[in-house]
Amino acid sequence: MSSAAIPPAFLAAFRARAGAGGVLPFSDFMDLALYHPQVGYYRRARARVGRGPGTDFVTATSAGPVFGELIVAACVALLRGRDPRLFTFVEIGAEPAPDGAPAAGILAGVAHPFAATRTVSVGEPIALAGPRIVFANELLDAQPFRRFVFRGGAWREQGVALRDAALAEVELPPDPSAAALTASWPEAPSEGYRIDAPTGASGLLDHIAAMPWQGLFLTCDYGKTWRELAEARPEGTGRAYFQHRQEPDLLARPGEQDLTAHVCWDWLEAVLAARGFTDLAVEPQEAFFTLRSGDTIAATILEEAGRFSAKKAALMQLLHPSLYGQKFQVLSGFRE
Repeated sequence: MSSAAIPPAFLAAFRARAGAGGVLPFSDFMDLALYHPQVGYYRRARARVGRGPGTDFVTATSAGPVFGELIVAACVALLRGRDPRLFTFVEIGAEPAPDGAPAAGILAGVAHPFAATRTVSVGEPIALAGPRIVFANELLDAQPFRRFVFRGGAWREQGVALRDAALAEVELPPDPSAAALTASWPEAPSEGYRIDAPTGASGLLDHIAAMPWQGLFLTCDYGKTWRELAEARPEGTGRAYFQHRQEPDLLARPGEQDLTAHVCWDWLEAVLAARGFTDLAVEPQEAFFTLRSGDTIAATILEEAGRFSAKKAALMQLLHPSLYGQKFQVLSGFRE
């Protein structure tokens, strides 16, 4: 049970959604804590990303325009001779300005050959049609997940209950949707093994891929294969971030801290394949950019030759295996 004080506005929102039972599936709690229009973490007009006061985490976008430059070069390479001027670049999940102003996106101020660029911030409707390059950075890991624990020879879904103005993780009654999801799961290697099943990531990607557009899909995120999630992560991958610290209590400060879990690359590839995408690949970020943005990397190094500039530092952060180079992976696919 979390002993941290719960903001009154969040308590009211939780009670309204949970009803008389006072219990929500973990995925519903996460959706409330992150995306509720009034109390959700990602819906508040505040700074979340960066190294300034009050921020909680950094992403590749914190590296500045060099990240956008690498993405542009990689997209042109992945188009494989197709004219980039025919495609509109759409960034989904772009972080809005701290004052609530529209998101600038990773290509703000970056030269590109595309027909146009567009950003879709959290909470805005997604509408895609025609030739598109659809990009997302650390969007899928922030989608609600369903939490399961292996106990007594079965996978049991977890929820969040409100008890005396405190939040506690509880076991949910058996449910047909949980049984269908876990029917093919192997027995866990140990009692108490936890899987934070990233169903929200698969659902959002399917929503995006179901729309009538053709072209390139590209996302940078951190994830695992299904085998790794099912066999090598006994504590699950759910985590919370608050002021650049990883917090052990996912129920603390609801609406005020980030919640996230690794995506399952096998599930996401299956979603894209079912929607007609081909040339699917999941690669470490280091390899992805080195193979497809090599000329841009070389030009940046030559431009800053003789000094260790902020731009070269950002480049190293994105590519170095001990930094973002191996921590993040890139999923790409194309649909004619």
